[in-house]
Amino acid sequence: MVPQDPRTDVVRGILARLGKFAGLSADRLRHTEIDVDSLLDLPVVARHAERGGVPREDAILPVLREQARQLPPAELLIVDAILALGLLRDSTTTDIDPDRLYAVVLGARREYLAEHWTALHAAIGAEPAIEAPTVKRLRTYSEHAALTTLAAALSAEPRTPAHSPVPPSTPSRGATVTVVGDAVIDHIYRVDTFPADQSPVAASFVGAPGGKGLNRAVAAAVLGLDVHLIAAIGRDADGARVLDLLTDSGVRTDLVRIRPDAPTLVTAVIMNPGGEVRLIGCHDPRVQLSEEDLRSPDIHVALADSAVVVLTFERSPLVEQVLALIRELPERPRVIVCPTPSMAVPQGLYPYLDVVDYLVGTTVELDALLPEVHTASSADTAIRLRGLGVSTVCAVDGFRCTVYSDDADIVIDHFPRVLKASAGAAAAFAGALAYRVIATDGELTAADFEFATAAMVPTQKLVAFSDSLPRRAEIERIVALHAPEGGGTRNIAATDR
Repeated sequence: MVPQDPRTDVVRGILARLGKFAGLSADRLRHTEIDVDSLLDLPVVARHAERGGVPREDAILPVLREQARQLPPAELLIVDAILALGLLRDSTTTDIDPDRLYAVVLGARREYLAEHWTALHAAIGAEPAIEAPTVKRLRTYSEHAALTTLAAALSAEPRTPAHSPVPPSTPSRGATVTVVGDAVIDHIYRVDTFPADQSPVAASFVGAPGGKGLNRAVAAAVLGLDVHLIAAIGRDADGARVLDLLTDSGVRTDLVRIRPDAPTLVTAVIMNPGGEVRLIGCHDPRVQLSEEDLRSPDIHVALADSAVVVLTFERSPLVEQVLALIRELPERPRVIVCPTPSMAVPQGLYPYLDVVDYLVGTTVELDALLPEVHTASSADTAIRLRGLGVSTVCAVDGFRCTVYSDDADIVIDHFPRVLKASAGAAAAFAGALAYRVIATDGELTAADFEFATAAMVPTQKLVAFSDSLPRRAEIERIVALHAPEGGGTRNIAATDR
């Protein structure tokens, strides 16, 4: 049974009454004779209204939809139909009739739910865990139980993250990072050698949440920053694992879009003993961020309230859309872009590169942004990208970093390596860079890039990525461990321009 605080029964009763007749809407909340103050006063509703700059009546429906998406499939379908939330109105499944599922009469919605129980589960990618309820059972038991679960979720305070959060007195913009990227399940295969010539190799296997967006969000969160992740996942067991890891790491999940008709994406990660990896990524347009997602007011508010925005996803048009949104903000956040070699048509980014403060990638990833040009070196690549508007280019290969900026070229290569590479190193660098950008208000020195480079060292442990991420004290210990006697930094070459 779900633990309840005193608000749960009150909220459940309000939802049950609002579910009658045509269901819930912002207009009904304004004109109903039902006392809905307890619903409007919920902290989750107040936060959503404040972020979006809208009345609380307008925040109720988005909040209910988001909370309903977190429920088990059967309860999701029940509250969706009873409250007429419209979660399946845009479903592409031809077996669903939205006009009947969201009929203006509650009895008709119950009948359709009971008659099409299996088809509705199929529409959200789930198998029925219980047999289809009768209309009577819905009315006398199932609705009460589902609405109680929803009310308890609405009434609950946010979970306390596993690490120490930023003190509440810190201004929200001062330490907030928004990461836009992917969240997947990594199927990690550890092999003695990479397969070749169609010869099978023995491997050990483990599955864990990952993805370029998720990893960077977690890396920033464990350093104590307030982090939002904007990503898309499926409504399935893998999606629930992703949400659990984000919540336990202190990453906000209110901007994670949950797709009811698609599974969470999986990436195969083949790793050799030296830490080098080969990737096989799965793509499904149903479970990717869309242009419509990025037009939503809550995402606009998150971008505006952020001190740093980190962009990691591969679809070039969406990167451009986010950069265009940031360009129009009266006070821009600092922008970190982490490209991938598979980013399609990178030339579409060129008009927006002046918004990018830090472009962070391997030499291969940076070269891929100039597909029509053969560059002689990473310095040549960086000069061309900076000529297109990028402020600072960070070439991160292995466990070394070369920084190209207007002030100086900085080479940080004094941290010893144990492995040739590490799957989590790039994410650790980006998270630590975001931390230092916030700490210095973007006025970075060689010591700040050294801090970000040092963050990559612990990821050589080859444990689950989230377990290898260093906290601030560990990074500072690594920096001090390799500092020369008498202070200063070791083997940091800087050439003034």
